Amino acid sequence: MTNAQLKPTAAEGGVISRTPIAGTAGLQRIFKSSRFLSSVLLIALILFWEFGIRALKVPRFLVPPFSDVLKALWQGFSAAPLARDGFWFHSGITLVEVLLGFFIGSGVGLALGILISQVRVLEEVLRPYIVAFQSLPKVAIAPLIVMWLGYGISSKVAIVCLLTFFPVLITSITGFHAVDNDRIDLLRSLSATSWQIFTKAKFPSALPYVFAGLEMAAAFSVVGAIVGEFVGAQSGLGVLILQLDAQMDTGGSFAVFIILSLMGVGLSAGLRSVRRRVLDWMPEELSSRTINT
Repeated sequence: MTNAQLKPTAAEGGVISRTPIAGTAGLQRIFKSSRFLSSVLLIALILFWEFGIRALKVPRFLVPPFSDVLKALWQGFSAAPLARDGFWFHSGITLVEVLLGFFIGSGVGLALGILISQVRVLEEVLRPYIVAFQSLPKVAIAPLIVMWLGYGISSKVAIVCLLTFFPVLITSITGFHAVDNDRIDLLRSLSATSWQIFTKAKFPSALPYVFAGLEMAAAFSVVGAIVGEFVGAQSGLGVLILQLDAQMDTGGSFAVFIILSLMGVGLSAGLRSVRRRVLDWMPEELSSRTINT
């Protein structure tokens, strides 16, 4: 053991003292981490929700305290998985609609974006139609889709597809246009084929933009499923919200809102995990900056 590791002080009369520098630094990193700060903010919001509502004497039918929401969640998930008055059944239906619509809509949007990036004439031909369809209010189209496809799951999947298709399409086209021309010229000077240029330069450069579109599509997919269920459905969390509102069960409605929020957060977290694995070659700061623009 060296003298640098043993640091006696005069106040201690020469007694050996070791300062826990490493432990203090670890605690400082924890306190400054985004996860810790986010958890503290969540706890503060929950406490304000529970006690602030009671202190302000807000009626329960307007905004219930958090304890009522927890009670509704417990009762809803205590029911049998296939019980139509429980949360498991309706959550499963909505989750299937969200996932199917998200993967189909975003997949078609990405495929069309790739096709447009490879055939420039298509962008000039299809751009007016893309802008026209994107400008249409999807909420206004939803009743027509339900009327065409019925009250089953297919109409809700179609609505989710419409909402998820355009963000992925637009961001993917932008990403393919943002590729560095010097890289393409370098590959062409090495006699690279069009497919090699696409796989080695265009597609990797467009991936941050594609994931930005996917994250937007993830949020829209939950909204699309609920809009479709509001318009016309036999089951799902949207139907459950309408039933709870008719019964003036505000606590149950807020419980469903929390379930929907967790769906969106879970889907977004899954996409971020995939993004970190796929874009491990890109610095995290640059990847996050690209996605947030």
